[in-house]
Amino acid sequence: MKVEGFLFVGCAAFFAAADIVYWYFSKDPTGTTALALAIGLAFLSGFYLLFTGRRLPLRPEDNPQAEISEGTGELGFFSPHSWWPLFVGLASALAALGVAVGWWLFLIGMLAVFLSAIGFVFEYYRGRYAH
Repeated sequence: MKVEGFLFVGCAAFFAAADIVYWYFSKDPTGTTALALAIGLAFLSGFYLLFTGRRLPLRPEDNPQAEISEGTGELGFFSPHSWWPLFVGLASALAALGVAVGWWLFLIGMLAVFLSAIGFVFEYYRGRYAH
């Protein structure tokens, strides 16, 4: 996790330099504040990754002498034929459309998002896929 941590800390340093230059030339408080928040976000992420990386065992990505074969293995379970992401996306689009059209459509869309998210989460807890 060292590489990712140093990448975020480097982004924070770049944002800090850009923020100073931006403030000096523009005197715009809004943009300066936005860049200051970007500094905080990048530094917070980098600090967390570096702090957590010290407590974990060394990964192959952190070892410069590591071979490609050291990073092989199971990465996780990904559903090969799930329709639920499509329903969650359509329900989210309906809720977003409801923001423009009216609150009644937004509420229907949020109900659809809630129900489709429940279906997505509990997909493998019923039927022939239950474990």
